[in-house]
Amino acid sequence: MPRMTIESTASVPRVDPGTTTGEREALEQWLDFHRATLAMKCEGLTDAQLRTLSVPPSDLNLLGLVRHMAEVERGWFREILAGEEVPYIYSTEEDHDGDIHVSDEDTYEEARATWQAEIAHARSLAAARELDDLGIGTRHGGKTFNLRWIYLHMIEEYARHNGHADLIRERVDGVTGD
Repeated sequence: MPRMTIESTASVPRVDPGTTTGEREALEQWLDFHRATLAMKCEGLTDAQLRTLSVPPSDLNLLGLVRHMAEVERGWFREILAGEEVPYIYSTEEDHDGDIHVSDEDTYEEARATWQAEIAHARSLAAARELDDLGIGTRHGGKTFNLRWIYLHMIEEYARHNGHADLIRERVDGVTGD
């Protein structure tokens, strides 16, 4: 299969983060860059291709990664930052990896819409706070987290999973790229 590279498109614009911005703008730009990168990895694939598993024994797939990141956005911004009590979107008590475990009925259209809605909500919650503001919710044994830490964690989470997405996309159709 010939190697092709994936780049920013009109339907998935991705802007390189500035090199001389302030701290908050840099954090927000890097987070948006990684959000767009995941969307680019999924662009142009069918739902069946998006359900393609990485390699056994892993259940990891692109559609599951999008669903997972919707859960992660919700968890860190709604639950931890804002203290909202919200249920899981895809995961359950019986299946903590329900976001990754997709069925033939699960679609990218639904997952993408849910993910984008969580991103929009995260942006609105973050916009009302300063980087040093502590979140209302706790995690990891009662620890609190400020918005700066949440941004850094989200960048790390996306960067790690975008590496997975890059390998899965290459497995699906040979396309590579940032």
